[in-house]
Amino acid sequence: MHALDILGDPVRRRILELLAGGERSAGEIGEEVQREFGISQPAVSQHLRVLRESGFTTVRPDGVRRLYAIAPEPLENAAAWFDPFRRFWQPHLDALGTELARGRRERRLAAEREKDAEEDESDPTEPQED
Repeated sequence: MHALDILGDPVRRRILELLAGGERSAGEIGEEVQREFGISQPAVSQHLRVLRESGFTTVRPDGVRRLYAIAPEPLENAAAWFDPFRRFWQPHLDALGTELARGRRERRLAAEREKDAEEDESDPTEPQED
């Protein structure tokens, strides 16, 4: 199966999102996914099996629990597949980043000006006008 076939399913993407935060038990994953997607525990198990067999996750026993974690290599391969297409969206993302940084800078400068104005108003060393 191609990586995009695996990642094309919203349930599997959500499982990977959950695992991006660190290792989780099959039970924890199942509870979250069942609640969010309204699917059965066997359906979650099937998605976990697909992720495991395709190499996207690893699983290790911990007593009676099975702990899942992300295997980074398939995600790196999927990211590499996108490389020739990045030119279509990367300039837009770069421009967005520039605009966001500009907005943060403008808000910071406005806050500094406001703070300076408040300090000037409360500065007892300044001569007061009558």
